[in-house]
Amino acid sequence: MTLLVVGSLHWDVVVRAPHLPSLDETVAGSAVDYVFGGKGGNQAVSAARMGASVVFAGRAGGDTLGDKLRASLLSGGVDTSQLQRDSGPSGMSVAILDAKGDYGAVIVSAANLLIDADKIEIPTQTSLVLLQNEVPEDVNIRVAHKARAAGARVWLNAAPARPLPIELLQLTDLLVVNRVEAAFYRHLQDGPKILTTLGPEGVCYAGNTYPGFSVEVTSSHGAGDMFMGALAAAVDGGKTIEGAIDFAQAAAACHVASRLEQRAALSRDVVSDFLLDQGRP
Repeated sequence: MTLLVVGSLHWDVVVRAPHLPSLDETVAGSAVDYVFGGKGGNQAVSAARMGASVVFAGRAGGDTLGDKLRASLLSGGVDTSQLQRDSGPSGMSVAILDAKGDYGAVIVSAANLLIDADKIEIPTQTSLVLLQNEVPEDVNIRVAHKARAAGARVWLNAAPARPLPIELLQLTDLLVVNRVEAAFYRHLQDGPKILTTLGPEGVCYAGNTYPGFSVEVTSSHGAGDMFMGALAAAVDGGKTIEGAIDFAQAAAACHVASRLEQRAALSRDVVSDFLLDQGRP
């Protein structure tokens, strides 16, 4: 089956520092990395590395960063036939990683705000469509309608948190949030099933808590996207959500324990071996 990811692309500037700066504070950093990112792009590449056949739909600029974004998707094994080209700048972000591996970030959406939903098609045999909140709400709504018409499930990673219209909630099968976003959406009663990620404490889904894995964290940057992509890949491959959670958490654990330059080598086999080592095959 095919997994369609519709979302954002950012070229990330990742700065390492002893701590996040306070207001008016300048902190001396120790290193800088330039990394492919954006929730949509990260989840697409993560799902592809975890074994899914992935098509990405989004928009990148006509600048040098756009070229890098397109090349990164292709090298990650993602179909870019629905990647739109904008004449303006590409999206980017700046993230600061502290000594504990935690981070804060600022995004500049640019081309991501100009995605043309009319040009997005649901590929034949699409089982699942992944959406996030880093693109305009109207894009998510229109793609969700197309997905439902094609018989595909719709998952929404509601990050960053923002009010969600009833129309989109009614089209969504699964809402994936972290604990901060869960507090923002705690008023939701009826609607999609909700899966809440709790970092190293695990995952809460359908009234059950699934324990996470204890690893030494190098950087938590992109961990949620790795979890989302791995979960989607496992479900696209035939597992239930409940049956896919351990695999997705293991993928996220391997991700946070790896240095940025090592993450491209993460694969389904690596994660499966990690699960075996943990006694949770």
